[in-house]
Parts: sequence; C-alpha cells; structure tokens
Amino acid sequence: MKKLLLLSIIICINYIFLTAQEDSNYATLADISYYNADDTLTDYQTERCKLDIYYPIDLDSFPTIIWFHGGGLRGGEKFVPEQLKEKGVAVIAVNYRLHPKVKNPTYIEDAAASVAWTFKHIEEYGGAKDKIFISGHSAGGYLASMIGLDKGYLQKHNVDADDIAGLIPFSGHAITHFTQREERGIEGTEVVVDKYAPIALIRADAPPYTIITGDRDMELLGRYEENAYMWRMMQLIEHPDCTLYELEGFHHGDMYVPALGILLKEVKRLTKKP
Repeated sequence: MKKLLLLSIIICINYIFLTAQEDSNYATLADISYYNADDTLTDYQTERCKLDIYYPIDLDSFPTIIWFHGGGLRGGEKFVPEQLKEKGVAVIAVNYRLHPKVKNPTYIEDAAASVAWTFKHIEEYGGAKDKIFISGHSAGGYLASMIGLDKGYLQKHNVDADDIAGLIPFSGHAITHFTQREERGIEGTEVVVDKYAPIALIRADAPPYTIITGDRDMELLGRYEENAYMWRMMQLIEHPDCTLYELEGFHHGDMYVPALGILLKEVKRLTKKP
C-alpha cells in the first residue's frame, strides 16, 4: 500500500508526461459499435454501445488502455482523457447502457463486449493484444474490476480475462455497487458482498492489479476502506502484483487526474516485463 503526498504526485505526473511523449501522429475513430451488426440489438443498445479509438498511426505493437467513464452506472459519456493523449498508447473510450433503462448485469456485459472487441480488433490498428489494460473512474473502475476478476463475462466472447495486461481501477466499488443495491431495494449503507462485488472475486492468478483511490477522508462513503480491505486480501492469497495508492488531498471527483499519471507509469512498467 502506498500513500502519495500532493508534491510527490505532481513531480511524478510531470516526469511521466514529459518523458512519455512519442514522436508519432494520432488518429481518432468515433462511434464504433462493439456488438456485431448481425446481432439482434435493441434501439438503446444500437445507440449506446459504441466506442471511440484514439491511436498512434505510425507506431507498432503499442499498448492500449480501455477507459470506462464514471457516473454511478446511471450517467456519463465516453471521452479520452487529455492526459493520455500523445503518450505512445491507444485509448479506447467506451459507452455502456445505463440504469434505469437497463439493470444489472447489463452494463457489466456491455463492458465485457467492448473489451472483447478490443482483443479481436486492436491489431488492425497496430496495437498488441498482449498489452491491453483496463481502467476507469468510479463506476468505470468497478466495471474494470468485475470483468477482469470474474472470467465468465469475457469467456462468453472467447476471451480469457487472464490475457489482460493489467487492471487499474480508479476509486471503484470493491463491494456490490450502490446502484445495483438500489435496484434490489437495499439501503446504500448496507454492505453487500455477493457475486457482483469485486472483493468476492479475488484470485491469486488475476492480472496485475493496481488500485487507486482518493484521500480516505475525502472519498465517497467507505470507498477507500473497502479497496484497502480488498488489497489486504489480495496480499493474503499471495497475488504477485497488487498495489494500492491513496491520493492524499484529492476527493472522489478530482482524484482521476493525478491517477492518470500512475496509470501511464503502470502501463510502462508492465509492458517492460519479460
């Protein structure tokens, strides 16, 4: 577990952003459907289940970051974070269906479908299938954890979750998400740990796992503590590569900006592994 002070965060981010620049041009393709055109899709699915891909056009075998937006599983729009641009990586920004138009586990299934699309198509753009990372903020971090720890979601698409190069959720639930609890009539203060709780899905053979939260005194209710407990349990089952960062001085809404620097650092570290 690591606690990062504001000054060290700023130094780290500046170093990464200054040294990670790549001499490359970039392209963006927007609103690509990640479900097959010959599938039977609802109108909302056709409208919502799309992704944007931002990628370097003259680099080969580059890493790819799949980015899920936040919004409590009930709001938000896909976007490519500015801090991830021109860093020698591709970014795939994903929209998924939202509560109340759909209910659990539809949004998890959409997230898995977008990851499967990436595994099947990233080489067409020059990316490497063995360098696909999954990240996101808040609800997006929760989705990243769910599809990376519960192998069943990706197995439906003939993709092995263990082929993910790294899971790097930002301030996501480790217990069952509050929107899922609301759908079931469960109070927000009632702790639920079931098959929709990442902490119930921990396994020693999961991909490298980097957990990032905001300041424990400034985060949403219990968010730091549940992730800290998840990190501790991953240590007890001897997961070989699990780290927890607490960003002191940053609340839930603004922690994702400095966390992007850690994300880039982790992508660089893990893509250098033999």
